[in-house]
Amino acid sequence: MKKIQKVLLISVLLFSIGCIFAQSDNGKITSNSSKNFQYVDLTAAAEHSIQAVVHIKTEFIQKNSAWDSYFSGSFWEHFFGIDRPSEYPVVAAGSGVIISGDGYIITNNHVVEDAEKITVTLNDKREYQATIVGTDAEADLALIKIEGDNFPYLIFGNSDEVRIGEWVLAVGNPFNLTSTVTAGIVSAKARNLSILDDNANIESFIQTDAAVNQGNSGGALVNARGELIGINSAIASGNGYYTGYSFAIPSNVARKVAHDLREYGVVQRAFIGVAIMDITPQKAAEMQLPNMNGVLVAQINEDGAARKSGLSEEDIILAVNDIKVNSSSELREILMQSSPGETVKLSILHLGKEDVKYIQLLNRKGDTDIITQSSINAENILGGSYADLSKRDLNYYRITGGVKVTDVGEGLLKQAGVKKGFVITIINNRVISNKEDLNKFLLNNKEKFISIEGVYDNGYYKYTYTIQLS
Repeated sequence: MKKIQKVLLISVLLFSIGCIFAQSDNGKITSNSSKNFQYVDLTAAAEHSIQAVVHIKTEFIQKNSAWDSYFSGSFWEHFFGIDRPSEYPVVAAGSGVIISGDGYIITNNHVVEDAEKITVTLNDKREYQATIVGTDAEADLALIKIEGDNFPYLIFGNSDEVRIGEWVLAVGNPFNLTSTVTAGIVSAKARNLSILDDNANIESFIQTDAAVNQGNSGGALVNARGELIGINSAIASGNGYYTGYSFAIPSNVARKVAHDLREYGVVQRAFIGVAIMDITPQKAAEMQLPNMNGVLVAQINEDGAARKSGLSEEDIILAVNDIKVNSSSELREILMQSSPGETVKLSILHLGKEDVKYIQLLNRKGDTDIITQSSINAENILGGSYADLSKRDLNYYRITGGVKVTDVGEGLLKQAGVKKGFVITIINNRVISNKEDLNKFLLNNKEKFISIEGVYDNGYYKYTYTIQLS
């Protein structure tokens, strides 16, 4: 019995000593590898974030195409007695993030695109009417503003420093449930989903497992310090609801877009002047590469910055400004943070040898000038001249809107075979009701080819022209 008592006493003592060694430094638990672990407290970040994340309600008019409007007033009405309206009101909702005390709010472009009225509701239930400062369809971001001062706002964090496994919060208004906070971790970076366009310049999402649903678009992704590190934009789902993954536009990209929209009304995009592709195992074997690091230069633009700096096809870009890149989305994210006129350092692999190239980035026009909204219009891009339709024209064509080509001039329209008097009603499946619609489309367009549909005044036959933009 005494031996048993001794064994029990020794066991208790050893257990007590183990507890003393295990718990130290204000409750932190020390592992055998001397690393400290503790719970992450997200309450302060959540309380701060919900004050700066707003609910956005938009009202806009959904328009049928001019061609649909013709049939709605004849075929459907005359044969079936159905009066199909050419336009009807639609209400939608999303989220936004206040980024300055004087009321600038960043959100997704698809939240406010074509909105005729934007109502912003703060967490304390105050309501404001917002105006659009600028939109950028390519980045799916928009900047809007409400009038006032001393609004709560979030500061931008550095999305380049975000780490996989880091705790984050998604703050927004899913299903019109205001001030909703969900938590998760960063599960991937530089994720390219190809949801905007195969050649989109900004598809480099932060992937998280924080729950995001309809209505969260434009809301905040924040870190444990309450800093804005992303704008929630998309979910990966087959049914339109959260199924485990959500995606946010990195804050460094959002900050650049917001700055440019505020200063110029247009994002100043910078280009190297190359087409790039990821390096696959097959490509690495074909080129006898030692590894799959970097991205491959597949094509050099004739008048681009890369050609002028001596970059060659089949060169491999290993890093930009000493930041390693191993995917096309990583390279695009870095360039999206840059402006025309800046010089970047490219670390490359040329014919098996490492080298360095310094390249001055250019804009789409091939120079470093500031691009303004006034410089992006139909006259400058397509050539010719244009006019809105009069009421008499609308009645004659039996359409609700369109743009008449009053002169073809010299340029892409003439090259495509468009004649004077052509009425543009649709471009790339987007309804064009007036010159403002036309110029707005060209401002945000990122397609190399556009399909223009419309009618001539010699009848109701619909014509389609395909134009390759330079």
